Amino acid sequence: MRKLIDLSDKLSNDTTSFELSPHQIRYFDHKAGTQQVKEVLGLGEETFPNGIAWATEEVVLNTHSGTHVDAPYHYGPLSGDQPAKTIDQVPLEWCYGDGVVLDMRHKKIGEAITEKDLQSELERIGYPLKPLDITLIHTGASTFFDQPGYAFKQPGLNRAATEWLVDQGIKLIGIDAWGLDRPFDRMAVEAKEGKGQFWEAHLVGREKEYCQIEKLCNLDQIPKPYGFKISAFPINIKDASAGWSRVVAIIEE
Repeated sequence: MRKLIDLSDKLSNDTTSFELSPHQIRYFDHKAGTQQVKEVLGLGEETFPNGIAWATEEVVLNTHSGTHVDAPYHYGPLSGDQPAKTIDQVPLEWCYGDGVVLDMRHKKIGEAITEKDLQSELERIGYPLKPLDITLIHTGASTFFDQPGYAFKQPGLNRAATEWLVDQGIKLIGIDAWGLDRPFDRMAVEAKEGKGQFWEAHLVGREKEYCQIEKLCNLDQIPKPYGFKISAFPINIKDASAGWSRVVAIIEE
């Protein structure tokens, strides 16, 4: 038996008004398709049964809208002393492999998820990380996805935690929140007060190469913390900093 669990957020106009990376979906129904056929091909409605043609949609969005994979290029032009990979250069081997879910739902909104937090959870579930494991951080923030302000409702990895994961050979880190870092509003206040580095988790990618999945959901539906596969192949966009992904957990029973 194979069970597939969709870990991807759904793009909808319902969230456009408060999404920090806004998008817009225009829907053209079958009747509108009939008009398209007439304008482009000169064919009348009698061409199709019941006088209706195809339905289509037009979507305008940012590459960081919805569930997506960030490429190293998103963090800066260089990763170490090499040009940072764009999303079309990311090895597919990074995007499919053994998954592990680390439960961080005990962390409060705005709190940092530390290296110690990660290590304690791995010890609790009895799992040693290995290179290319796809590591998913479960914060519970995805429950706010359809609510205004959801982009500011998660704990996030700090620099040390991110760097530790990358040092274990992890190339793809996922989180069920708007971003991998702590919320922008918290980091911005600290940066203005000289108390912290803004965007600290992402900036690790300027030194050590890795990717991340943002806006995951349904991590609570994965029935075990490890022993499953993750597929997170991004859309192939030339020279882009990110690509949308239909992320799926694959469980063999």
